[in-house]
Amino acid sequence: MARSGVRGEGTRSGGRGAGEHGWDDSLYDGSGESVQGVDGDSGGGAGSAPVPAGAEGRTAEDTMALTPQGIGGSGGGPKGTARPRRRRRILRWSAMVLAVLILGTAGAGYLYYQHLNANIKKDDLNIGDEKDRAAESEANAAGQTPLNILLIGSDARDTEENQELGGAKETFGGTPLADVQMLLHLSADRTNMSVVSMPRDTLVDIPKCTDPDDGKVYEASTVPTMTNQTLGRGGPGCTVATWEKLTDIHIDHFMQIDFSGVVSMADAIGGVPVCVDANIESRDDEGHGSGLKLEEGTTYVKGEQALQWLRTRYGFEDGSDLARAEAQHQYMNSMVRELRDNATVSNPTKLRSLAETATKALTVDTGLGTVKELYDLSNELRKVEPKRITMTTMPNRYVGARVEPTDDAAKLFRLVREDIALDGQDEEKPAAEETPSDPAAADDKIGVAVLNGTRTSTLGPVSGRASEVSELLVGKGFTQASAEQTEATAEDKTLIRYPSADLEGDAQRVAKALGIPASSVEKSTSVTGVTLVVGADWREGTTYKAEAEDNTTPDTAEALNGADDTACMHVNPNYTW
Repeated sequence: MARSGVRGEGTRSGGRGAGEHGWDDSLYDGSGESVQGVDGDSGGGAGSAPVPAGAEGRTAEDTMALTPQGIGGSGGGPKGTARPRRRRRILRWSAMVLAVLILGTAGAGYLYYQHLNANIKKDDLNIGDEKDRAAESEANAAGQTPLNILLIGSDARDTEENQELGGAKETFGGTPLADVQMLLHLSADRTNMSVVSMPRDTLVDIPKCTDPDDGKVYEASTVPTMTNQTLGRGGPGCTVATWEKLTDIHIDHFMQIDFSGVVSMADAIGGVPVCVDANIESRDDEGHGSGLKLEEGTTYVKGEQALQWLRTRYGFEDGSDLARAEAQHQYMNSMVRELRDNATVSNPTKLRSLAETATKALTVDTGLGTVKELYDLSNELRKVEPKRITMTTMPNRYVGARVEPTDDAAKLFRLVREDIALDGQDEEKPAAEETPSDPAAADDKIGVAVLNGTRTSTLGPVSGRASEVSELLVGKGFTQASAEQTEATAEDKTLIRYPSADLEGDAQRVAKALGIPASSVEKSTSVTGVTLVVGADWREGTTYKAEAEDNTTPDTAEALNGADDTACMHVNPNYTW
């Protein structure tokens, strides 16, 4: 059933605009029409891959495509029902990166340690302005701290191999795009993992970034800009800076991989089982398609064939990016399970191959720049069972041909920031009191602007409400509080906003004095100082009564469990053989 509103709830065609090269199974001439495939379309690449040996050939009992809980799930509509076209350029490289993270370079510390260290490419973690950075994550009651790692897929055509795999000859040596961006959150107690992907065409405010290599300064964007452009503004450190500014989540590390890295990692892994419910050849009469050719059932794919699977749109379901995302998730889940089951220290040859390939394929921040650091990280991530891994997509809505985060996205970011498991399986734990990096000033030195946000869709604003609450604050010792004489706005709940980390302590102090929960305190570039917005949940009285916090993952995040081993891609009948 086609819906409208939130991203994934409307219908669009799957074309890319002018100048938008990246991970697709076809190339575009700027008109939005596909003209040549980058992985074998129109005779320009690898061509149709043969069916590899070992395909099990089992028939799926029915179409086990991902449900609305999966990234790109479509609800209960029939196959072929119009679905949103160009969705998330996610998991194209990140499937490999996540496997590297989970397996890591286990055992590699004993195999050419210095040689492997020299393989690893390194870059600065965050090259944004200090004022745009998020405070470091707080430890839990046991002193454990969560880990946040940004996975980045680059579409760079900077080598002959990347050019051959990526196509688009005119873009060789051009500015790379961060076409895949996923935040991996490992809980403080190491029991669960959450993954949040951001569509490549999300409009964001990119902060000022400084290239660490040549000192070139990229001023902050003055209009909302596609997030994939961040990589070309000084490197992955600008992508990290943009995420921190948007989400207020501190990022501890990043890992980046490119086209050739995907292929080499797929070869090193030795194959990943994927399933289709009919024979498929991803190629139409005009040459569009990835060239993927598989028999019905389960087949182990690797190398360029794995790359074809990750890029296939023509032939899966309705031919949209939504179907492609489903295929990517099936691949990633299968790969994680394959690695956990088979890649053990008892197989030194496989480990050596993985260690060599992983260290050559990755660019990481300096905090992950050695085999030991990667190995230590992998040991932490291996503690999480697939059933406690939850993959989500940032809830979003259309803005023309692009998207922007919704209120549900802010909620999803809060859950990650507060280390709340997205699978809902957390044991009840006491709310931790946040300690800001910059302590609060004395109450009488804190300036507070109070706004009236009590208007709703059915009720007018409460006249004079901002003045009433500002007087309440003055009575509590916040003598610099004052009501803003502006038109009343509409906020469902009362919020306290602050513009930068140096005022976070002040904002939290005001919240504590009024009994407003810490989750209602947020950083925002829309204010210039500590700002209290009195919402529709506090239309009267002098005591704020907070509603019970809703810590469930928004449905619009389309959560997918990492242990799902039932997925089998539905093949469009027009692409069977």
